[in-house]
Amino acid sequence: MENPRKNVLVVDDVEVTRKIICNILKWIGFEKIFEAEDGNTALSILEESRVDLIITDWNMPQMSGLELVQKIRANPKHQHSPVLMVTAEGQEEYLLAAVKAGIDNYVVKPFKAEMLKEQIEIAFKKHSA
Repeated sequence: MENPRKNVLVVDDVEVTRKIICNILKWIGFEKIFEAEDGNTALSILEESRVDLIITDWNMPQMSGLELVQKIRANPKHQHSPVLMVTAEGQEEYLLAAVKAGIDNYVVKPFKAEMLKEQIEIAFKKHSA
């Protein structure tokens, strides 16, 4: 990865899942990782901090990952940030809705560390082109 010091935000209501993703991100080389247990907390972090990559779950209380992505894309400050959706929802209609909302990549749980790393690299390439 060209700049492993980029900041990343991991949004998932399940703490164990956040920790797994954070450990993979540390293995990849990310140093600054923000965590949020829901979309509202994620939006607060996005307003207060520079974030270069957002990884979000779909199914969360209060605000779904899809709603979060829509709000991110509506905000000029973050509309061009790479967004990955990491979710158990593997059905095609979920993928299509997420793509329409503006995600850059979609990873279905369970996943391997290498798969997440590849999808992150692809998302960054999309935004550097």
